[in-house]
This record gives sequence, structure tokens and C-alpha cells, in this order.
Amino acid sequence: MFTLTETNQNLQKPMNWMFARILLNCAGRWQMPGTTVPAWTQRSSIALAIRTARLGASIAWVLILATSAEALQVKIIPPSPRLGDTLSVIARYDDPEIKATPVVRVGDRTYPTFPMGSNQFRALIPTTPLDKPGVWFVRTEGGEKVSNMKVQVKGRSFPTQSIWLPPGKDGEISDEEYNRVNAFKQLVTPEKFWNGPFLQPNQGPITGVYGIRRYYNGVFAQDYYHRGVDYAGAHGSPVIAPAAGRVVLVGWEKDGFRVNGNIVGLDHGQGVTSAYLHLSRITVKEGDFVKAGQVIGAVGSTGASTGPHLHWGLYVHGLSVDPAPWRTQGIE
Repeated sequence: MFTLTETNQNLQKPMNWMFARILLNCAGRWQMPGTTVPAWTQRSSIALAIRTARLGASIAWVLILATSAEALQVKIIPPSPRLGDTLSVIARYDDPEIKATPVVRVGDRTYPTFPMGSNQFRALIPTTPLDKPGVWFVRTEGGEKVSNMKVQVKGRSFPTQSIWLPPGKDGEISDEEYNRVNAFKQLVTPEKFWNGPFLQPNQGPITGVYGIRRYYNGVFAQDYYHRGVDYAGAHGSPVIAPAAGRVVLVGWEKDGFRVNGNIVGLDHGQGVTSAYLHLSRITVKEGDFVKAGQVIGAVGSTGASTGPHLHWGLYVHGLSVDPAPWRTQGIE
């Protein structure tokens, strides 16, 4: 599944000449005093030196690869992801003396890693329905070591849905609402607050899954996908924090949050955030630290909503990912 490629071209040429010198020196010593070495023998010796130099360089090349590969071990979880999944890229130094924090690059984006203990570091990589399936190249750099790997990201079929919003509920998002929500999604806090699988934030049945493509009032929403999961809980039923985190956003419909409605945003650390939309009431304030299972609000129908429900969105480095694996499997 994965391939590892390491290069160190600076050592290749010295190895060639080192082996060549050894063989040519030996060829010169074969000449007895007062005798002449035939031209064909000289040519054979030179050819042998060149072939041996190439062999020596190949052996050195393999040794360089092995040494570099052992210095930075990288694995990707899950091994067979599909669009919407969160990838965990785990890097480990074999040499405990290396203290550099690695970074991970996928395409034109760079993702930070965070220590996990035992000389290991982990980066979280989001995938979304708008990404292209196929081979993704993952480059990890740290401690002057480089690992290049590739992972096959599978495609996924997402359903379509038609939503009709009544007058007054179909307005565009304001700049202030967009900027505040977007800034909250981009947070990257070094601490990791969550522990184990996420809890279900409301006990209502799921009526909208992650990734749905939508028509709003008969018009297809380009570059849109349902960025979360909808729970059709009863109006006023409790909404809980699925995992520990800090309240970093509280927005109210009366203050201009016409699309999200009454909203709570939680920072779970290390680039993971979550949002709870359309609430009828909010029981926390910005700056509060909440535990997993703590009530943060109640189901409502504020903002761009056709009826009482909770919209739960989960974000990794600002991009909406499928919350299901975080609930069913957990990502540590």
C-alpha cells in the first residue's frame, strides 16, 4: 500500500570514485618491475574498476536507504480511507536523540504534528467530498529526515436532497457571521482535550447524514456538501458536548447569526473543533471548559432551519470531516 522513497545524492559520487581508486591502484600493483602491462589488460582493469564502482555505489545506495528509512518511521491510519475520513499520520524517530518536531505535507498544504509520547508525533489530515479520490502523496519531514508515502483514498457516493426554506430563512450569511465561524474553525491549540470516541450529542434520530449534496429552493448548491450530521431531537431536548473542549464561540440569531442560528463552537485541541447549530437555548459562555457529556444547550430551529433539529459539525484544520468514525472508532 505504501512506498517509501529516500534520496541522498551527495554520497553517490564519492562512493563511485572511492571504489574506482581502489581497483585502479590494485591494477597498477599487478605490473611486475621491468615488464609492460598489455593494453587489453589495462582496459580490462579499468572496466572492472568501473563495474565494481557501480556495484559499490549501489550497495552504498541501499545502505543509505535503509539507514534513512529506519531513522523516521511513518504509518497512516486508516490504511484504506475514503472521502470524509480523517487520516492520522504517525511519525516515530528510532533515534531518541532527535527532538525535532516533524511536519506533514499533502499537496500544497502543511499540517503540524503533536507529540504522542515514546518519541512519536501525530498529524491529522482531513478529507472531504469535494476532494478527488485516488493516490495521495504524504511527505513527512523532521530531524533532517524525509519520508515520502502514498495512500489510496477511495471515492464515496453521497446522496442528494432538496431543501425548501421559507421566506426569511433563505438569506445569505453576513460577513460578520461568516468571519466569526470561520475563525473558530481554524483554531489549532497544542493541547489535546478529547479522550476516546466522541459521544452522540443528542438522542434524536439521524435525519441528515454527512456529505449530502443539496438543492436549496430548487437551485443546486455548487461546491456544497452537508458539513455534519442532523439529529431530529424534540424541541428543547438537551445537547451535550461529545468530548471535552473549550467554548470558543457563542453566537445568537438576534445578533445576526441568520444562517447558523444560535450556535456553540468547541475547541477540542490540535486542530479539531466542533459546532452545534440552530439551538433554542445555550447554557455555556465563551471561555468555559466543558467535559464530555456536559449539557451545552438545547435543540431548536433558529437560523436557516425548516424545523427543530441539531446540526453537529466536526472540523479538522478548518475542513468538515465525517463525525461517524470519531464516534464509532475514536481517533487518538
